[in-house]
Amino acid sequence: MIGQKTLAWGILLFAACLAVNAEDLSGTITATRTITTDSRFTGDVTCTVAGAACIVVAASGITLDMNGFSMTGLGDPETGCGGSGTAGELGIDINAQKGVVIQGPGLIQRFRNQGMRILNSSGVTVTGITASTNCFSGIFMSGGSDNILDGNISVRNGNLSNPCGGI
Repeated sequence: MIGQKTLAWGILLFAACLAVNAEDLSGTITATRTITTDSRFTGDVTCTVAGAACIVVAASGITLDMNGFSMTGLGDPETGCGGSGTAGELGIDINAQKGVVIQGPGLIQRFRNQGMRILNSSGVTVTGITASTNCFSGIFMSGGSDNILDGNISVRNGNLSNPCGGI
């Protein structure tokens, strides 16, 4: 029989291990951040990654909670582009994953490509995200199936040569 003290320490140790596996995101991201476990924003994020995604979701079945914070790329505050888009420069990239959840509230803005790109993925749920002033689409989805976009807002996305814009 396990004593109450031993059981309490075991529960604390288990909880500490869970906390270590989650990734907290805030501040400046200077190189693509690849996440493979549940993660959350603990402050606003400024992304200075040029020509590549800021955050890549590289595992199925994980949740990224924007927790009410914003994620800002290198785009011009007025146009999102500064004239033309930049290949690969995305806010959040999800490719060939299953069961990923991106939850807000949260703001993805000023990326010189798409704010969020979901490719060939299934069972992805995106809720409560505002995508604003991104050079191409605020949230772009292609391929895959059974994806859910609910309660998202897209404003001032796209540009004159690529006015795809919204979601």
